[in-house]
Amino acid sequence: MAYPSKVLLREVGPREGFQTLDTIVSTTDKLELIRLLVEAGAPEIEVASFVRPDRVPQMADAEDVIAGLPESGAAYKGLYLNPKGFERAEQTGRLSNEAWLYTSASKTFLKSNYNTTPQDFYDSIPEWIEIFQRYNKPLYGLMISTVFGCNEEGAIAPEIVLEILDETLKRAGDLGESFQEISLADTVGHGNPEKVKRMIAEIRTKYPLVRISLHLHDTRGTGMANVHVGLLEGVDCFEASVGGVGGCPFAKGAAGNVVTEDVAYLCAELGIDTGVNLQKYAQAAAYAEEITGLTLPGKFFRTAFSCG
Repeated sequence: MAYPSKVLLREVGPREGFQTLDTIVSTTDKLELIRLLVEAGAPEIEVASFVRPDRVPQMADAEDVIAGLPESGAAYKGLYLNPKGFERAEQTGRLSNEAWLYTSASKTFLKSNYNTTPQDFYDSIPEWIEIFQRYNKPLYGLMISTVFGCNEEGAIAPEIVLEILDETLKRAGDLGESFQEISLADTVGHGNPEKVKRMIAEIRTKYPLVRISLHLHDTRGTGMANVHVGLLEGVDCFEASVGGVGGCPFAKGAAGNVVTEDVAYLCAELGIDTGVNLQKYAQAAAYAEEITGLTLPGKFFRTAFSCG
């Protein structure tokens, strides 16, 4: 396939980027980073997650962050993993969330991250759809974590992912719902270009009309290579993190998502439009490094001010 002409970059730094930090980033600093991302042209920004503060204390100020969001053309999103979290997100009145289901290809990760089992997930689908319908939201997407591998279970075969897709789509279909998007999440960075290419091909063969997006981590240094093969396969939506800040709080050693501005630079060099301002994104990345006190892995923002 040819490269897509346009790519949607979903910014997850203010949520996924901060949830693993040992220190708490202030609400004021979070809002300033979001403002900089808006100025840089980020089309979608995941600003918070609605989870238990005793498990993820960095997200205890979710409602305060959302109350302070600047008015903009960006679509603000919030992550939820259970019905209570979804309803908290909706009650803010400021988010443009779609109706997503979340599961994992690794049973071990599903238990540790979601405190559930595959069967429990399937059995919960009617409840989820009823809740979504209550808020007038048609089922939109399915994110599957650890699609390429798990630290405890090792490599994940595409057949396992396809079984999850088949069963989830069947159960949703029985209730008159379907999916517009499937998000493949390399949560702990086990993916490589051949795995990514094969997984996309397997899914497209069975479900050619469903959009595929990629949520890639750079834990083992293959993140950008996986982005490139995704682009070669026509993927036009990636989740990424400003400066590369972040990781998964339930996956020890998992690095952050691929770096938003580095992906945007790659796209620009390949003639692919992302709609973001690279220089302003570099400023946002520098600010993310400042407020976290970390040395972030992003490459572009380190050269943006010295080399132009």
